[in-house]
Amino acid sequence: MDGVYLRLYVQEGRRLHGKLAWEWLLEQALALGVPGGTAVRAMAGFGRHGRMHEQHFFELAGDVPVEVAFALDAAQAEKLLQLVAEQSLPLFYVRLPAHFGTVGVPAGGEGEGGGR
Repeated sequence: MDGVYLRLYVQEGRRLHGKLAWEWLLEQALALGVPGGTAVRAMAGFGRHGRMHEQHFFELAGDVPVEVAFALDAAQAEKLLQLVAEQSLPLFYVRLPAHFGTVGVPAGGEGEGGGR
């Protein structure tokens, strides 16, 4: 399937409507019918201001980046970015053309981990 690979980056502790921003993004994508999404917490990172964000052992709430990624169709990507803009949630994103699918699916059904 041809579509879009959309990666959004938020700070781990950033909140929107009482929820963590990465959790809100996943919920919005689910409501749009996006077939799957993943939030991955970074070990370290820096942004446009050149400030290094790192998680240290004794810190409870880090301010490291969280990458939220989706493989979806172009219309869903536009709608998700529109929802983010409407909330004035400042974040960096990367949008790339993508070809995606599932391999290793047994004949006649989906594999154990689900699939498309």
